[in-house]
Amino acid sequence: MNASSRWQKTISAWAGLSPFLLFCLAFEIVPIILLVRGSFLDKSGNLTTAHYVDAATPLYLKSIWNSVKLSGLTALIGTLLGVFIGYNIYRWPSKRVQELLITLSDVTTNFAGAPLAFAFIIVLGSNGIVTQFLLQYLGLKIYPTFSVYSFSGLTLAYVYFQLPLMVLLIIPAFAGIKKEWRESATNLGANTFAFWWNIGIPILAPSLLAGFVLLFANAFGAYATAYTLTGSRLSLVTLQIGFTITGEVLHDPGIGQALAVGSLLIMGTCIAIYQIASNRARQWTRR
Repeated sequence: MNASSRWQKTISAWAGLSPFLLFCLAFEIVPIILLVRGSFLDKSGNLTTAHYVDAATPLYLKSIWNSVKLSGLTALIGTLLGVFIGYNIYRWPSKRVQELLITLSDVTTNFAGAPLAFAFIIVLGSNGIVTQFLLQYLGLKIYPTFSVYSFSGLTLAYVYFQLPLMVLLIIPAFAGIKKEWRESATNLGANTFAFWWNIGIPILAPSLLAGFVLLFANAFGAYATAYTLTGSRLSLVTLQIGFTITGEVLHDPGIGQALAVGSLLIMGTCIAIYQIASNRARQWTRR
């Protein structure tokens, strides 16, 4: 291939990629730059750090802690259950059923936001189908001990779309554990527990870390489900950002931008950890 052909291929590749690059520039890079810039400007356009000082008050720090707590809890539950379910799907004897379950997981993980919140209200709301069934036929009154409009209800809703995502992430990791390794371990006298403790879990560890971090970031950045279910009853950082920018509680876009920059730093850290762990996990699948 001569230099002219390589040059034409390069131009063609960049031309095909240009819509995606323009989209990223317009809806990701430029907004982030404007967001960071706005967080350091007051209403007169002067440089200031007052927005970050205001964002460090107990109200907003509590919202950050609630978001971290909710994200960590749902990521942990989603990881543990996802590994168990994913392993059983991977071992399923029927390939057709296995593919059906993977497809179902793929569809389920995309069912989130306001539609998911309304579905939970219909099923587990104070007058929901399951709530009324338990009350009328079993005499169980779950309210007010449990409420779909509280932290526990939001946790359940988040786990709903976190769990299938972990299933999709962990199945390829199980596929990376070669049958030859297990056979060799058995020939050397290792039982099932010894195999998983010394070989299986260390191999799965990068995938488990990557999955947990991705689930954490997925929950941390969620907005629509939390807003629809809890409104202002539960203080989360994404909700506080929305409240300060739209003026539902306090109209101060600067504080919202400062909170958003802090959230971006947390999300960026999660992405970096996920990338490192994913690269490590892929090394096993190539062997």
